[in-house]
Amino acid sequence: MTMRKKVFSGVCFLLFVLLSVPCFAAEKNYRIDVLQVTNIPVFQTCYNSFFKELAKNGIVQGKNLTIKRTIIDFDIENGGLWKKIGVLMRIKSEASHIADDKPDLVLTIGTPATKYAKDKIVSAGIPLVFTSVAIPTAAGCKSLTEAGPGFTGATLYMNMKDMLKIVKLAFPKIHTFGIIYSDDDNAVAQVEEAKKTGSSMGITFVTKEVGKSDPITPVAKELVAQGAQAFIVPLDTYYALRNNEPSLELDAYRKTVKIPAISFVLYKVPGAAFYVGSDFGYVGMLSGQQAVKILKDGTKPDSLPILRQEDLNILVDEKSLKEIGVTLPMDILKIAKPVD
Repeated sequence: MTMRKKVFSGVCFLLFVLLSVPCFAAEKNYRIDVLQVTNIPVFQTCYNSFFKELAKNGIVQGKNLTIKRTIIDFDIENGGLWKKIGVLMRIKSEASHIADDKPDLVLTIGTPATKYAKDKIVSAGIPLVFTSVAIPTAAGCKSLTEAGPGFTGATLYMNMKDMLKIVKLAFPKIHTFGIIYSDDDNAVAQVEEAKKTGSSMGITFVTKEVGKSDPITPVAKELVAQGAQAFIVPLDTYYALRNNEPSLELDAYRKTVKIPAISFVLYKVPGAAFYVGSDFGYVGMLSGQQAVKILKDGTKPDSLPILRQEDLNILVDEKSLKEIGVTLPMDILKIAKPVD
């Protein structure tokens, strides 16, 4: 063999070895687009947990990950039909931009962003993962466990029957619950499910929808007059508006009639004595696990079932209970954790 052939063979062999060793292969760089409507604290919790899970699996912002986040501003309090239509059109417009940009994956946070963006993004062949969706079917999924072609996610969904069983154990003497809610997608779906499920469990719900700018006290009085023995706070942005003004109003009123408030959202609600629900951070982490499988293993999104937290979190605020002279059964106190 001539010297030239020997050198050529040696170079080819060296290249083969270098390309065969993972550390010499070019590292994959990822691009993820995030789309959401408004930036409420629980959305940020999901966002943080999602990317923390990716970082645990070697996908790190600033190293091999670029994030483009779009937050669509929406005046929730003064929404109105035309503004809602405007938001819907904005979601679809942003979805078109994302489809043109062709990121490796899209994360949608919340029901509106998922429901109105998914078709455009999925049709462009871009995997989509959602988080912070309360009822998957309300976001356009096939079922509670199956999303549909090209997307998947993790849901805040809680089995309503299991939730109401826990509430009945905690408050065995209460049979009529009042729920005040707005037109928030998650709230509407949750209230409908509670009413449907409660009817077969001997539980009565008296409910009323309010506008985002409406005061809560007059409606609370109305529901108590209809027999409400406790209030349930659903997954509804209404309660956090104006620095928690609706929550604070409800708290002030319920103290005068000495009845408890029960929260179906694990977010500090002023005056709520009892909480049962899914942890936003945990659900964000579950969505992150799905994204890792899609990005690193090449798994198709629609082959991944919708994930959810199986064991409900139960929290108790004993101070709020003492204020109205209510004591929970010991069986509940043993499994409940104090509210931070």
